[in-house]
Amino acid sequence: MSENRPDLHALREAWEMAWGQLATQRRDGELPIPNPPEGPDPYGNPDPEWMRVDWRRYLRRVEVGDTTINYVDAGPLEGERGLDLVLVHGLAGCWQNWLETIPALARRHRVLALDLPGFGHSPMPPWEISIPAYGRLVNEFSKAVGVAEAAIAGNSVGGYVAAEAVAADPERFDKLALVSVAGGGRRGRRRARAEFAGRLAVALAPVALSFQSQTIRRTRLRRALFASVLHRPDELRPELLYEQYRNGANRPGFLPALTSLSGYDIVGRIEGLEMPALVVWGRNDRIVPPEDGLGYARLLPSAQTVVMDGTGHCPMLERPVRFNRLLEAFLGP
Repeated sequence: MSENRPDLHALREAWEMAWGQLATQRRDGELPIPNPPEGPDPYGNPDPEWMRVDWRRYLRRVEVGDTTINYVDAGPLEGERGLDLVLVHGLAGCWQNWLETIPALARRHRVLALDLPGFGHSPMPPWEISIPAYGRLVNEFSKAVGVAEAAIAGNSVGGYVAAEAVAADPERFDKLALVSVAGGGRRGRRRARAEFAGRLAVALAPVALSFQSQTIRRTRLRRALFASVLHRPDELRPELLYEQYRNGANRPGFLPALTSLSGYDIVGRIEGLEMPALVVWGRNDRIVPPEDGLGYARLLPSAQTVVMDGTGHCPMLERPVRFNRLLEAFLGP
């Protein structure tokens, strides 16, 4: 084995030890009762539309103040258009986290998915990374690209960013979707934030440290490296996993964004928010405790809460048919 090639066996052992230590700290009780799907609900997508899209047609870059943002902008060119939709990825993520969502929703909506500064192909910003700073950036980005009558959706840490954007400028967005977002439970807020940051760090470490294209092609390694994030990674197309981590791993924004989680209180920012909200998470999510997802029903008076069975931390990738149907219905006519 070459000196610059990681020892995947040793890495897996270290990861399992760290994950086991975190798992013993969890006291989440019984798993919640899942919502039955109202229609087809396959795990993964054997014939994804995104693989037939020439994404070069939709890639854009825009200067937002002193920051360059890489993003995708797709939508109907004619006819009646629904709400604009801004999609925000999570930690170690990129706009490709929404590959399964963009083509389906762009038939009727203008869909914008950005790389947050320090992730994907957006360079590090000159300012200090934090959840509030990212929230301001999303609002400024939305203004710069002409977003109007819009909804915003965020996965994992991207949900924190989406919530912050809404809290900072409530008039900019009409609807909020939170996908696998921690922090809604009744536990102590500081402890909950620390546990969430710890789980994310441990869950994403194997990918961030050992990403190689040959890893994605090997079923056993896919399962070993991604099982803490995805419920059944070996059943997802290797091309989809490759796009996630080719663009999301080893980006300079990872550690600053991870550090910023301990100081961000999502409950204090969105409690009592009156706008329509959709809360989605996987019943088998190993990073977000079930009580957190259920807690948003108490925090958000107008929230619709959906628990997907047999699903991990990324419902939009694991259950794309059902997720897209749910999000489309939430956006409305």
